[in-house]
Amino acid sequence: MINGAHVIIYSRDADADRAFLRDVLGLPDVDAGSGWLIFKLPPTELAAHPTEGAPRHEFYLMCDDIHATLDDLAERGVQVDVPIRDRGWGLLAAIRLPSGGELPIYQPRHPLAKDL
Repeated sequence: MINGAHVIIYSRDADADRAFLRDVLGLPDVDAGSGWLIFKLPPTELAAHPTEGAPRHEFYLMCDDIHATLDDLAERGVQVDVPIRDRGWGLLAAIRLPSGGELPIYQPRHPLAKDL
């Protein structure tokens, strides 16, 4: 039986992004050895979407109140790269990782599998 999922963010500066995930986002972590941190995520959902292009994977953070969440993150020095957009299914934005990568975050308006 599947008991979890493991998400990987490939980064040009993994140490800086790990520090960001730990110190700024406050995600709990375990050291898998030699400083290789693995972070605990909140409840997670998985969806499969059709595509005409090459198959790919995406990772989004979810929040209850995107305005309050982005305000809080901005106070901690986090750069909002993509302002909030209403996508119908949710309010979507993106924050900047220290490595320069973009991390989407949204406030869902759809039913949540995590609530099952």
